[in-house]
Amino acid sequence: MNLAEVDASAWAELEGAAADPQSAFRYLNLCSVDAGGRPQARMVVLRRVDVGRRLLEIHTDVRSLKWQEISANPLVTLLGFGPQPKVQLRLQGSAELHGPASECAAKAWSLLPGSTRSTYTGGPPGDDIGERPASEDRAADADGRAFFGVLIFRAERLDWFQLRHVDNRRAVFAYDHLGALTSSRWVNP
Repeated sequence: MNLAEVDASAWAELEGAAADPQSAFRYLNLCSVDAGGRPQARMVVLRRVDVGRRLLEIHTDVRSLKWQEISANPLVTLLGFGPQPKVQLRLQGSAELHGPASECAAKAWSLLPGSTRSTYTGGPPGDDIGERPASEDRAADADGRAFFGVLIFRAERLDWFQLRHVDNRRAVFAYDHLGALTSSRWVNP
């Protein structure tokens, strides 16, 4: 593959992952920095991709630590690995947060199934819950919506790495604020 094909392939993988729960790139590691300057990483679910603009959509609870961290410092990294064909995608860029009252969050919420909506009910992420029966009913959808937020990640750089038996390959791509490719190059793995 040449550089243009690598770039197109990486974004096609991400776009497909947003629609396919079985895709390895459906679940990405989101890395931010906490108030103490310590790196924080957690898995998130890729919900939508706009290839032309190099945007990725992720849903989150606005009460979460990641929401607070990204509010303070929007520079984040997303990391994913696909076992076939052994490709790592490391995307660096910035995150834009859209809270419950935003049009973006309202639209995303309207498309969620009830089972996903229920994950936003209950207490804040990380709080103790004590002893709660597994069958405990969750609050109504409206309660969860008040805590639902959308994170839009804008890729500024893609570091593509492929593990091979011989001759690992790595390429780096840069994008402008509109998503246009501004540079691409092969680098030493």
